[in-house]
Amino acid sequence: MEWFLITFFSYLCGSIPFGLILTKIFSGKDIRNIGSGNIGATNVLRTGNKFLAATTLILDLFKGYIPVIIVQNFYPEYFQISAVMAFMGHIFPIWLNFKGGKGVATYLGILFALSFQLSLLFIFTWVVTSLIFKYSSLSSMFATLTVFAVNGIQEIIKPILIETSATTSSTTFILFFFLILIIFTHRKNIDNLKKKSEKKIKI
Repeated sequence: MEWFLITFFSYLCGSIPFGLILTKIFSGKDIRNIGSGNIGATNVLRTGNKFLAATTLILDLFKGYIPVIIVQNFYPEYFQISAVMAFMGHIFPIWLNFKGGKGVATYLGILFALSFQLSLLFIFTWVVTSLIFKYSSLSSMFATLTVFAVNGIQEIIKPILIETSATTSSTTFILFFFLILIIFTHRKNIDNLKKKSEKKIKI
């Protein structure tokens, strides 16, 4: 019964479309009819309202962080289920006919719950890549790949140096799962990058 409740709770948290709700309330617009049609913070920024974009980013981050940190504290053996379902809730929300966001902010929230160091690595890599190439999509995919690669290296090296940590050994699979899904949700961006038609971000 616990796993079912955790699955439902985590998916429900992840499925809340904050970008859509905030733009509807404060601007009267439907974010799905603006820019890329995505409900995430990057597209909310295209409304011209930086406050709404920042708020969307923070709330999308917390809807990944909160369910995972709760499950880690009370049912640590199910934290992987919680992480995956919160992420799936964001990219496949039942309220929007399973058409959600790209999952980057929610992924970062989950990452904060799993590993503070890896989450900082993601942010650092994203910022540096964005400053160099000016593409949010490329930065997100590369930062996700970097986190997965570094975690994999830690899993190999850490047992040699110190006692194995559950944080590294038990997250490898879901980090790979997230990497594949984030690449999947950015498939149109990848096509645009190939065509050199991807929009750059203003930093």
